[in-house]
Amino acid sequence: MKKIMLIGTGLIGGSMVLDLRKAFENVSVYGVDSNSQHVERALDSGLISHVATLKDAAAMDLVIIAVPVDATLEVLPQVLDIVTDKTLVMDVGSTKELICKTVENHKNRAQFLAAHPIAGTEFSGPDAALPGLFATKTMIVCEQEKTSAAIMEQAVKIIDLLGMRLRYMTPSSHDRHIAYVSHLSHISSFMLGKTVIQEEENERDIFDLAGSGFESTVRLAKSSPAMWTPIFAQNKKHVLASLDGYIENLSRFRESVQNDNHTAIFQDMEQTNRIKTILKGIQNGK
Repeated sequence: MKKIMLIGTGLIGGSMVLDLRKAFENVSVYGVDSNSQHVERALDSGLISHVATLKDAAAMDLVIIAVPVDATLEVLPQVLDIVTDKTLVMDVGSTKELICKTVENHKNRAQFLAAHPIAGTEFSGPDAALPGLFATKTMIVCEQEKTSAAIMEQAVKIIDLLGMRLRYMTPSSHDRHIAYVSHLSHISSFMLGKTVIQEEENERDIFDLAGSGFESTVRLAKSSPAMWTPIFAQNKKHVLASLDGYIENLSRFRESVQNDNHTAIFQDMEQTNRIKTILKGIQNGK
């Protein structure tokens, strides 16, 4: 691999490039970003080798689309319009159904890999990129049957080089499941942070009492609104379903507190403790 285009010089795409630079000697990375400060920073830091435009995609071996999912709907067809049959085009967005539907009839659909690496931090921009971010993490791939065998072979090698486990899902299943384990987590974090900030306006000492538990719970509230707003919009149906279940549990818990139903409170928490076993199994690859 000689030429990689990175569209969106932030955490996910940037972290991929850092690892791929190590894997492929003398690779050149061409960066495209609507934020001129980001692309300049990416160039200065050596994350990218050249500043490019979308039309340069025609000469690339790999194009990584790592922009907000609403922008992907516009950028992806433009890139597919001009790439050769040797180019692997992959997106890394947190929604898949609408993105896949947008290019389902594109003449170069076979060049596209619909992917979602389950990894990240709450930080954004070129300086957030981390080597080794994806090691032992999962890469979700959707509609692999619509990607050509040769392109899929390239993709599997790249996923392997990143140290990731590969999991295949339909776009609909991906969006439904990710609404619960990722999108709802971010909403909860944002709204907890908002609730505490509202109270802090009246009680200036509240953050003096905040410990590591609070900090870890609201960590995701530091994530980029520009990235997450279109995610919630695109995955509206499944986000609403996850919120309905969450709000129902919160309402039931509130009712238990109001009615001094300590047995119900205990049972809710005890039953939820099994999340420790579930997560341990996931971490052990079971």
